[in-house]
Amino acid sequence: MNLLDQSKVAPATLLRLPAVIARVGLSRSSIYRAEADGTFPQRIKIGKHATAWLASDIERFIAERVAASRAVA
Repeated sequence: MNLLDQSKVAPATLLRLPAVIARVGLSRSSIYRAEADGTFPQRIKIGKHATAWLASDIERFIAERVAASRAVA
């Protein structure tokens, strides 16, 4: 598939920090610390001074946390 052919690809949703905080319930510093530790999805650069996370990565992170908490209980 040609990378420029967007008709066959579902659109990716990007989330800025306030939306990520609202979704995962972690503070800004906790998100950045977990990202540095490799336990949170990495940001992507979307502009000169702007970053965001892929919504699919955040949803996967949440699903993994739910699964891990239910496996322990």
